[in-house]
Amino acid sequence: MPESTKELYTEEITLNMGPQHPSTHGVYRGILTMDGEYVVGVENVIGYLHRGLEKIAENRTYTQFIPYTDRLDYLSAMLNNLGYVQAVEKLMGIEVPERAEYLRIIMAELQRMASHMVFVASFALDLSGWTGWMYPFRDRERILDLFEMASGSRLTTSYLRIGGVAEDVPEEFWPALKALLADLPRCFEEYDGLITGNEIFQARTKGIGILDVATALAYGVTGPNLRAAGLAFDLRKARPYGIYSRFDFEIPTGQNGDSFDRFVVRIQEMRQSLRIIEQAVREIPAGPVRAKLPKVLRPPKGEVYHQIEGSKGILGFYLVSDGSTRPYRLHIRGPSFVNLGAFPLMVKGGTIQDLVSTLASIDIVLGEVDR
Repeated sequence: MPESTKELYTEEITLNMGPQHPSTHGVYRGILTMDGEYVVGVENVIGYLHRGLEKIAENRTYTQFIPYTDRLDYLSAMLNNLGYVQAVEKLMGIEVPERAEYLRIIMAELQRMASHMVFVASFALDLSGWTGWMYPFRDRERILDLFEMASGSRLTTSYLRIGGVAEDVPEEFWPALKALLADLPRCFEEYDGLITGNEIFQARTKGIGILDVATALAYGVTGPNLRAAGLAFDLRKARPYGIYSRFDFEIPTGQNGDSFDRFVVRIQEMRQSLRIIEQAVREIPAGPVRAKLPKVLRPPKGEVYHQIEGSKGILGFYLVSDGSTRPYRLHIRGPSFVNLGAFPLMVKGGTIQDLVSTLASIDIVLGEVDR
């Protein structure tokens, strides 16, 4: 055989990535089948963080389960609270006071931004961008300061209640919030200048981990990952819940469905969250922040499914009531769990360094994967 036509064949090897690997964003394990540095296949291995939260719900009252929702996507506690309490409210036909509705919107969009800031920082760090990691965390701290003013906690807030919120925010909350809102446009420009426009970052993300709309829908992928593929679907507009129909905002989308688009869409979403919060601050009315409800809730027999646009995608709660003080059954649709299912397809045929970039770009949190 002429020298020019010879090919080098190598034996496939199996490589474990995680659950201790820092780039797995928690206790995720990927069993990689490699041909040299190229990925032949990936087997997702999960369950290391499984706590049985859906079963725990059957042994807690409806109100007692609220703190457990904080620990699903523990970077999006306010959004988890919102999805759960709205499911119970839908089951019981509870009307939430106007001021509480506006406070919920403010907290939910602050939480969306805080979650996306961790995404931006973690993505940069996964690609060895140390400075890009520090800036978003700097800004996230100010959001956590606001959460601490409202709830006394920074990460697992348990702020929302069935029928409203735990209590009104203190007076010092509003000047701190307005100062943050004034500074955020400059912060987002810093992210773009430091990370988005970086040549190395673009080389590591453009054309990498492509997920088209048809494949995303087939796998049930939702949220920023779906919108990055080009489909402008957001539950806040498609099926508005709470008072989202009152706010003017846009749905950012990508064109290529690659890791770069998934990053850029989240930067743009933070700008839209800022836009929503500014409207809510201008329009928030005075009044009570909780509906008058009995101390012990007994929803009527029945079932309900409620879903919201979480920071990672569609977050759903399916509740079954037998008329007692505790849920008969509870099932949670965690978007991180669903989105992770498409990961092996997205990285097949790519290199191992592209695999790290792609995993960072889909933004999973293992608390929501394992539950």
